[in-house]
This record gives sequence, structure tokens and C-alpha cells, in this order.
Amino acid sequence: MQTAVCFVTDLSDSRNYVARFCPEPGFLLALMKTVIIKYNAGNVQSVMYALDRIGVSYELTDDEATIRAADKVIFPGVGEASTAMAYLRERGLDLLIPSLKQPVLGTCVGMQLMCRHSEENDTTCMGIFDIDVRRFPASAGKVPHTGWNSIHSLTGPLTEGLPPEAYVYFVHSYAADVCPSTTAVCNYGRPFSAMLQRDNFYAAQFHAEISGNVGQRILENFLKL
Repeated sequence: MQTAVCFVTDLSDSRNYVARFCPEPGFLLALMKTVIIKYNAGNVQSVMYALDRIGVSYELTDDEATIRAADKVIFPGVGEASTAMAYLRERGLDLLIPSLKQPVLGTCVGMQLMCRHSEENDTTCMGIFDIDVRRFPASAGKVPHTGWNSIHSLTGPLTEGLPPEAYVYFVHSYAADVCPSTTAVCNYGRPFSAMLQRDNFYAAQFHAEISGNVGQRILENFLKL
């Protein structure tokens, strides 16, 4: 096992110092401040377990100052769009999240709320991605779309190191169409955006936190941005 010793003399530049002089990437992750946005979403615990496996420290919070000060922000979610948006608006998070400058990752319903509009209860969302979210038609098969499915047409930094067709785990009844922000595509009745990216905002419709080695690689790629 490789051991590294670091002497950080300038704390204001400690992350860059570690990146230059410490050969073990865990040192850099340990210094990173990651927050998980707290709202009425159902899969926060599984995201926390995934970050524990990677060795990342994190805080679950809905505090604006804490979120703004973070190096990375994760916006997960399982639930219903209109209820989730009401919670975000009540706490001002609907305005805070689109204003963030650090890397932000939305997953599942988190991704849908970052889009323009959802058909689920005719919900106006945050509009970070200029695309609407539509329900799968009955002709697509069983709805919700549940289980392992492949993603393809991979682009962008979060897909680095993935096989051309990687399998990830989905649970959803609504999906965003393919658009200029799409960085991964899945097919279920129709092609839809499995991943999106616009500037510092990243999103995945699937549950990276329970998608095995592929999901862990995606999370690691995000944390290394």
C-alpha cells in the first residue's frame, strides 16, 4: 500500500497542494466539502451509503450558506414532482440551486426537477435544462420503468471510463426527451435522456448510488471535477 505524507503550509490552497504532492487520491476527496441537498426525497440514505463506500465526507442540509460553500452538491430524489417543488419553493431552494457555480449532480427526480416542466401534476420545474419531462406511454411497456437497462451515446466527463453500453438501475415513470444537453441515452418505448449536462450542472435519471461499479465510477468522476 502506498503511503503519502503531506505538509500543508497554506490552508487557503490546501486542495491544490494535496493534488500536486500527495499520490493518493483519497487525500483530495477527504478535504472536499460535499453536501446532499435535504428535501422530501426518498433515497437520501442510499446516496449516503454510496459516498461512504467512496470515502467522501458529506453533510445533509437545506441551509443556503452551507450549500453555497460546498465544493460539490448532490441533489437526489425519489418522489412526486409537484410536492418536491413545493418543498423547494418554501425554502428558497428553487432559486438557490440554479444559481450555484460549483458542480451540481441531480439524480432521478432531482434530474427531472432541474428540467423545465414535468407532466407529473403539470409541474413547473427549475429550468436548468431546457427540456420537458413526459410520462412514458402505455406502449412503452410496464410503467414505471424499473430495473437494469443500458445507456449509450456517452459523452461528457461523468461517463469517462465507462464501457460503450453500460448498465444502470432505473425506477421512473417520467423522462426527459433527448436534447442538446443529453450526454447519455436510454431506450424504453422511446429514446430518452439518461444523463444531461449544462455548464456546471450534471444529471442522471438512473440511481447511480445503486448501479454497481458503473454508478460508483460516475459518482467518482463527478467528485473529481
